[in-house]
Amino acid sequence: MQFHHRAVPIALSAVLIDAIGFGIVMPVLPRLIVELSGATLADAARIGGYMLVAYAVTLFFAGPVLGTLGDSIGRRRVMLFSMLAFSIDYGLMAVAPTIGWLFVGRLIAGITGASFGPANAILADVTPPEKRGATFGLMGAAFGMGFIIGPAMGGLLAELGPRAPFIAAAILSGLNAIWILVALPETLAPENRRPFAWRNAHVFAAFKPIFHAGNAKWLLLAAFLWQFAHMVYPATWAFFGEIALGWDERAIGLSLAASGVTMALVQTLVMGRAVKRFGEAKTVVFGIIAGGSVFIGYIFARELWMIGILIVLGAFQALVWPSINALLSRMTDPSHQGALQGGMASLNSLALILAPLLLTQSLAYGSERGFTGGNFLVAAILAFAALVIVLLKVVPKVER
Repeated sequence: MQFHHRAVPIALSAVLIDAIGFGIVMPVLPRLIVELSGATLADAARIGGYMLVAYAVTLFFAGPVLGTLGDSIGRRRVMLFSMLAFSIDYGLMAVAPTIGWLFVGRLIAGITGASFGPANAILADVTPPEKRGATFGLMGAAFGMGFIIGPAMGGLLAELGPRAPFIAAAILSGLNAIWILVALPETLAPENRRPFAWRNAHVFAAFKPIFHAGNAKWLLLAAFLWQFAHMVYPATWAFFGEIALGWDERAIGLSLAASGVTMALVQTLVMGRAVKRFGEAKTVVFGIIAGGSVFIGYIFARELWMIGILIVLGAFQALVWPSINALLSRMTDPSHQGALQGGMASLNSLALILAPLLLTQSLAYGSERGFTGGNFLVAAILAFAALVIVLLKVVPKVER
């Protein structure tokens, strides 16, 4: 594949490794938590939720800081720092002697995971405005590919022990850091830099733009509820697989990879056709119905063939988020498009912080009482609440 600037593949590889790093630990995390803490699987699910919250909170605050720092000292240094820290983080988690060290590792991962912002800035620096849409599409593809590779790699490497995936991630991050050091040019010209100021890195200011979204407020609420519900997969799937289905790490990793592949196929082959025929609003409705129905299915399904069917049907929930983004863009006046995207990023971060607390606790509480589908019950309730909002407040307005 030909790239218009040599910085592009390096930035894409950083995002790819970020996503692999997030996904690679999912299959092995339950066993590693149990090994280090001596907890039951139900309690391990709770601990895993707290770890994901630690990651998300750090990411929430680190994003604006690293972005502002990149505007001051340049993108290259920030990217190099992120990748080196990623390598150190995974090496630390590979040898972690206690559960506390795992939390330290997740905190470091939250800081380094904020490299998405600098990576996007690199692409913006080197890409003409009229071509940025296609280039940013490559960023989304890199993240999606990482979330397919990561869980599959984690599941396969788990056969060598629960720490093997962390060692592999540390090596990958270290090699990428060397590539950045040797090959990545600085893309921010000196005349475009600005002094670093903490007031420019204030995360709570990101919520203000949401209130400028006007008619989009109901769709924003539905988007938040959907994102909250959809977090049931990264927050609880590995624990659900062991507790409810009796799966090992290999099965968990392969199931996550299969889910990623089917969703990618839907986005590639179905997304455009669905929007063209039904419009964005109805495509959101179809996607939420598919996702919510699959959540209900997971409450009861315990046979492998049932899970396979649900993974295929669940792929159609990939229709939701791109359609919501397109609708929000159309419902918001041109002067607030950038502000809206900033607010959406903050809402997503907030969902990433809150969802693991509720969803992992629901799984743990239910499993201790013989009901192993509590996480998906909560997700289904949230998804269908989002559906009601879209049907009553969004579709009528769009179809006037």
